[in-house]
Amino acid sequence: MKMRILKVAALALVLIPGSILAASCQNTSSGNNTDSNAKNCITEKDVTNAQQTWANAIVAIGKAFKNGGDYKALAADTVDKLYGYDEGTVLFKPTKASQGQFRLKEEQALSYFVKGIVPEDNGFALQPWSKVRFENAGISIGCSDAVTMGNYYFTDANTGKETKVEYTFGYRKNKQGNLLIDLHHSSLPFNPTQK
Repeated sequence: MKMRILKVAALALVLIPGSILAASCQNTSSGNNTDSNAKNCITEKDVTNAQQTWANAIVAIGKAFKNGGDYKALAADTVDKLYGYDEGTVLFKPTKASQGQFRLKEEQALSYFVKGIVPEDNGFALQPWSKVRFENAGISIGCSDAVTMGNYYFTDANTGKETKVEYTFGYRKNKQGNLLIDLHHSSLPFNPTQK
């Protein structure tokens, strides 16, 4: 009898904290969870808003460059506000990077967008692009982090031609409630005719 009571008590000690953790990290996009912690969890709308903010920033940097504005300051502000370099590790693999494939430092990310410390960089945001649109294949959401993957399309401002790029973005919510990119992997789609 004592052994049965001890087993039940041990099971309760495992199940109760686990259920509390699960409740605090449920996605609120369904709107059914009223837990106060869950109200601060990331939603799908948060992710799509973060994507649109990133897309608008890429277009704005290119416009500033084309119009003789301070595109470098705009790009630095964009990387600082949208990527989590000040908060911790950011895993960034840009589309058009082969020698410096991985940009684990903020200065390297900035270089990719507007030229800088990495010699191979031509300034991806300086194309310029007139539009960037995301098509999510899927979004995986936790309470304080999210990952999404799919295709995004960049419209060349000079030719109107659209370029399809594959992406995976990871987001983390900071103490101020803002989503910061902590994973960004982009690549051009596989082309079986190229060897």
